[in-house]
Amino acid sequence: MDLNLRPEKECAFDAVSLGEVMLRLDPGEGRIRTARSFRAWEGGGEYNVARGLRRCFGMKTAVITALAENEVGLLLEDLVLQGGVDTSLIKWMKTDGIGRTCRNGLNFTERGFGIRGAVGCSDRANTAISKATPKDFDFDHIFGELGVRWLHTGGIYGALSEQSCETVLAAIKTAKKYGTVVSYDLNYRPSMWSAIGGQEKAREVNREIAGYVDVMIGNEEDFTACLGFEIEGNDSQLKTLSLEGYKEMMHQAVRSYPNFKAVATTLREVKTATVNDWSAICWADGEIFQSRKYQGLEIMDRVGGGDSFASGLIYGLITTQDARTAVNYGAAHGALAMTTPGDTTMAVRKEVEAVMNGGGARVKR
Repeated sequence: MDLNLRPEKECAFDAVSLGEVMLRLDPGEGRIRTARSFRAWEGGGEYNVARGLRRCFGMKTAVITALAENEVGLLLEDLVLQGGVDTSLIKWMKTDGIGRTCRNGLNFTERGFGIRGAVGCSDRANTAISKATPKDFDFDHIFGELGVRWLHTGGIYGALSEQSCETVLAAIKTAKKYGTVVSYDLNYRPSMWSAIGGQEKAREVNREIAGYVDVMIGNEEDFTACLGFEIEGNDSQLKTLSLEGYKEMMHQAVRSYPNFKAVATTLREVKTATVNDWSAICWADGEIFQSRKYQGLEIMDRVGGGDSFASGLIYGLITTQDARTAVNYGAAHGALAMTTPGDTTMAVRKEVEAVMNGGGARVKR
């Protein structure tokens, strides 16, 4: 496939992500409701992709976001810096001290175990990035003067507020003007859209965005809720699409949006919170490629697995422009990321490639 990527030497960044970075507070093996201590991480659907591309795959990445200028914001910046992601594109916003004008988002997440599913409790209204407008970022400078090969963003950020809907569109349109490849993860969350127009607004915004996207990522709920697709092939027993249903979803996507150069989704069958079957498929150049299947994958923390899939997919597309290779990078990276705690990856590229090639879990000494 030909993505027509900008030359590396022209660009300051291989990839940038646009979205919210929250402080994740993790009770470890316990419950949020009974915790007396939490471990602090950073995380966010779009940001996690930039961090994975930098930390696992060694690419030059940055995050476009906004943070409230206080101690929590500085903690988030420090965590982002530890992940190696460039912070120069962060917009710092003044706050009044108690969060009336803006604040930083919090995300309490417990991992789940066995029959007890993972639980998330977000506290993210009125955050700095949800209040940011296109005027807060110089997108012509970022994509034109600095240069970016790939922009990744998604429906979680788009759903934060009316302003974020406008900002994501402005960023994508400017990126396309300068030849940046755009990927988008639909990531539909009904609770986030409810305050700004519900599913009708989600479809209005996402249908416009889809017209500018090169690589679209999402599952069946995302495509039906965000783009209004009617997809046959539902497997009622699994309460999800069959493989044939997913293939039809992808064909419908490229018929509706011929600008899509690739469409990808993860395939997950949840047996328990700690055991899933996991794989992925990707449409490109008229063909559908399926990754290696990870049957009975044992999971420590599933949050961020999809984002790690996205970063592996993007790395594979940037470096090989081969969808078969890319979807295997994505599936292997997502699988590895779910074996460690936190939203973000702790894997390195050699580990991902070993898993892609059938490497086992024998001790390494």
